[in-house]
Amino acid sequence: MSGDTPARLQASGVGVSLGGRVIVSDATLSLKAGEFTVMVGPNGAGKTTLMRALAGLARCSGEVRLDGHPLAAMKARERARRLAYLPQGHVFHWPLDVATLVELGREPHADPFTPLSAADHDAVAHAMAATGVTGFADRAITTLSGGEQARVAIARALATQADVLLADEPIGSLDARHQLIVLNLLRRIARDGAAVLAIIHDLTLAARFADHIAIIADGRIVVHDTPERALEPARIAEIFGVTVERFETADGPVLIPSHALGEDVSRSAPPTPGAAPP
Repeated sequence: MSGDTPARLQASGVGVSLGGRVIVSDATLSLKAGEFTVMVGPNGAGKTTLMRALAGLARCSGEVRLDGHPLAAMKARERARRLAYLPQGHVFHWPLDVATLVELGREPHADPFTPLSAADHDAVAHAMAATGVTGFADRAITTLSGGEQARVAIARALATQADVLLADEPIGSLDARHQLIVLNLLRRIARDGAAVLAIIHDLTLAARFADHIAIIADGRIVVHDTPERALEPARIAEIFGVTVERFETADGPVLIPSHALGEDVSRSAPPTPGAAPP
């Protein structure tokens, strides 16, 4: 996308404190239409907290703007029409059928006392087709696999037809095949015009699918750049505490972790068979 494309979602100097502890500090991030951004960082770095602030679900300092308008000034219903948030987990406790669950994505647009309109049904049908869950329409969500449930969760968010999609660990519990399916889907949603931000942990998948990588460490965004520039081995070693082997491919860099820095291997290595005890 062009550098002149205006940001759909713009965070400036965002900070979040919980229980007197600073979790996110001075975070600045731009999400543009047509771009898929992946946020990565060590455990406890503040990724989920920052994403909740971007979604208007966590009180923060600084400012978040949606299409130039302060997010904090928007009513919840208006915000939900324009920004879809997919929390991590995809846990469904009630055996609702898939079609009903996806229809919940239209709730920000609908009058609770009026049946879904033709436009609502079209949005639901498009979302289910795009995520490949149309065939599950009449099935209870609790009968589906984890990968299938993940696609239903994305379909519900997609049915909102929001301009911004925030997804927290959408592939966290999925097998390799479903990880690729979901990431391809998120990238396609971005290509269709949305601004998409996802949190994932696999650096190679981040490098392969993302247009931009935002790395967060100790509550601060330390870089927001292309995968090629953001995921430099020296930066990965500094932030994640691992060395990586990096190989360039047509689909982007492949990163293979090789050593955990600071690990005392002599304490964890198994004894050599036949060796005398120490």
